[in-house]
Amino acid sequence: MPDYFLISVSNKHNLKLCIKYALAGFTNSVNGLWTFLDIETEDYISFLYGARVFNLYKVIKKEAYKNAENLPPWSPITFKISGKTYYFPFRLHLKQERELSEPMVRPEFSYVAENLLLRGGYRKTHFQADAITFYNVSNMGSVYNNSEEKLEINEETFIPKIVFNRKKQKIPWKFYFQELILQSLVRKKIKELLREILNNFNLNLPESDFEILGEKALPEGFVDIFIKLKHPKGSNIYLLVEVKTGKAQRKDFEQLKSYIKEFGNECKGGILIAKEFPRKNIKINSDILLIKYGFDHLDKDEEYSYSQLMQKLNLEVVKRK
Repeated sequence: MPDYFLISVSNKHNLKLCIKYALAGFTNSVNGLWTFLDIETEDYISFLYGARVFNLYKVIKKEAYKNAENLPPWSPITFKISGKTYYFPFRLHLKQERELSEPMVRPEFSYVAENLLLRGGYRKTHFQADAITFYNVSNMGSVYNNSEEKLEINEETFIPKIVFNRKKQKIPWKFYFQELILQSLVRKKIKELLREILNNFNLNLPESDFEILGEKALPEGFVDIFIKLKHPKGSNIYLLVEVKTGKAQRKDFEQLKSYIKEFGNECKGGILIAKEFPRKNIKINSDILLIKYGFDHLDKDEEYSYSQLMQKLNLEVVKRK
């Protein structure tokens, strides 16, 4: 099943350009790269602006363009405080499926609206919605039968790379490996361990009953990955996942415990994913599963595409002694 995302647009002018050309663009920042990598072809998106949701699109192609500071349709943005200029090298080419303009303040958007409310605004570039939201949006508005105006972009493309030596970073071509990138990789890779995870928490349900979603806002913070039932009946089942690029610390265990407590009885446990775990014994509740991540045959002086890292990524459940 494809994923569904709402993409936050910065102003009305840019929204009009996105709709006119059926095109989504992301800046030469780690957040822009994260969004570009996180959303795949065949996924679906809608635009989010002014507390309204606009249209439903299918992603048909992804491109990263060289010399994007000079490419239409969006002009570069310079922030007065930092003096930094951002442009839009990372782009999704879209096919419009439905035409709609709906307010966020309605029950059908409650999952995403809660995330926005707890975040305090549109500070993130994109928001992954759940299956119920996607189903609702797929029945809103009307089927779109017109053809979009195509924007011809005659510019060379490139594949963004991830580096593990900060000195080799050269934005937007090469980005230093960060937690956002790892979160995106893990969100997709963890599906391979879902049966083992469900068994650990004594959840005798098919993997297909669950969905694995990106960052979920909580009153006390953000959980990196959110596993829940696609179609709950009477009550839901939640598993909370925290991802750390380095060695897990005592505070990470305590944070995850507090998130589990905050969710109440419907939360059946948490998962902590890290490169390493403390050698000294830390009192770990039975409702926390530890998973160690690593990359096979990784050379820290080399550069890798997102797909290469996905192939190299290993997730292994840490067995309790």
